[in-house]
Amino acid sequence: MRRARVLAGAALAVALAFCGTGAWTYAQARTDDALAFGRDRDDVLAQGRDHLVVLNTLDASTREHAEAGIEAWRDASTGPLHTELGAARPVVGASARATVTEAAVTALDTRAGTAKLIATVRVDVTPQGASKATSDRKRLEAVLERTGDDTWKVKALSAVPVAGAAGSRAATAGSEAR
Repeated sequence: MRRARVLAGAALAVALAFCGTGAWTYAQARTDDALAFGRDRDDVLAQGRDHLVVLNTLDASTREHAEAGIEAWRDASTGPLHTELGAARPVVGASARATVTEAAVTALDTRAGTAKLIATVRVDVTPQGASKATSDRKRLEAVLERTGDDTWKVKALSAVPVAGAAGSRAATAGSEAR
């Protein structure tokens, strides 16, 4: 009987030590700067992806839809891009629907409130009056800025050039001649 009590006490002590170690590890992880930076990076990535979809999508089937799309562009942007989009006027015409296929944060400065994001975007464009869309793939780089309401918005957007297949074949042929 006494042996069972000793074993039960030892098991309880081991369980308490295990729980204490787990609680201490959890507390350390919650205050870890790398974990906070990772959360910020994930937040920038999610908001950046959403804004890239908005900035590459426009339903121009009616003037009202086009106005709503341009207003969404303005809501997703800040700084010089926001100013530039302020001059856009709604026109009925082709519509575009974007999908971000891949994206990554390439730079993040949480103190300055700036970030860079690269992404590949598939844009399906449907001409006015047509039922079939054509697809185009784009590679984009976006500069994001944290705004006063602690959201990230696109400050600048530029296309990333893609090296042509013909250019790479010429370079290969030139290296083989040596």
